[in-house]
Amino acid sequence: MTHEIAIIPGDGIGQEVTPAAIDVLDELDIDFDFVYGDAGDETKAETGEALPEETAAIAADADATLFGAAGETAADVILPLRSVVGSFANIRPARAYPALDGLQPETDLVFVRENTEGVYSGIENEITEGVRTLTRVITEDASEQIAEYGFQYAKRNGYDDVTIAHKANVMQETDGLFVEVAERVAEERGAEYDTTLMDALAMHLVMHPEDYGVVICPNLAGDMLSDLAAGLVGGLGLLPSANVGEENALFEPVHGSAPDIAGEGVANPTAMILSAAMMLDHLEYTEPAAQVRVAVESVLENGPHTPDLGGDATTEEMTAAIVDNL
Repeated sequence: MTHEIAIIPGDGIGQEVTPAAIDVLDELDIDFDFVYGDAGDETKAETGEALPEETAAIAADADATLFGAAGETAADVILPLRSVVGSFANIRPARAYPALDGLQPETDLVFVRENTEGVYSGIENEITEGVRTLTRVITEDASEQIAEYGFQYAKRNGYDDVTIAHKANVMQETDGLFVEVAERVAEERGAEYDTTLMDALAMHLVMHPEDYGVVICPNLAGDMLSDLAAGLVGGLGLLPSANVGEENALFEPVHGSAPDIAGEGVANPTAMILSAAMMLDHLEYTEPAAQVRVAVESVLENGPHTPDLGGDATTEEMTAAIVDNL
């Protein structure tokens, strides 16, 4: 069976790490049909649109999408792309690797982030000069959907600890609804869970990340907390993510376009390659996904490493080592 994969490199180092993921996928005995689309800052400068309709159509029609990174036009690219693939859940694993000198080597977390609403709903207004507002949207349906997915993910992947993150002590109506619905889902499933204020959770994650497994959280909280967790394990260059819908999905590294190193050929390809591994799992290629992860872990243990990991290897050299380990 041939799977059509939309490839959207985007901006900055997205142009460098996306080919790395393709090199790894090409090494596997799987029939992929890669269809390329343009998006991002340069695309907007050339066409007037950060996400042209033809690129959005490619992602909508594909079996899955690999996306590199977006620069200044990120809100005009990644948010619509997530909508195009019908994504309701953003999955962000943050795992420490024994060979790397991470701040918290016991870290093994997965953030299950609601992906459609909250403060990212895009409802902003200028009331009068000097006064602007942002509307935060939380719905029962979206909260139930992300809670169901989070508890299913924990059970499927062997995580015993599930935490519902919130700020219901202040945002009583919106996060109050989120917690109420998530707790109801847990009770219906007979699942154990904890609830924790997201600011307190930020502190506890830094001090004792080993106490946590799957964290179910609203949109903005998931964005912030997963970036915090990246600092515990060695940086954003190690964190993949998946944007999952009912029938489609988009996979991207958590890092951005990194304009400070773009074009130098030294970007860490790990997050992008692990995002491709998450795509393989989504398409039910479980064994190849595991092979990719083992190859990545071998290189993280033995080198070569890009500068963010303390080495002097280029993106191509680290990618070649991962391919060799396959």
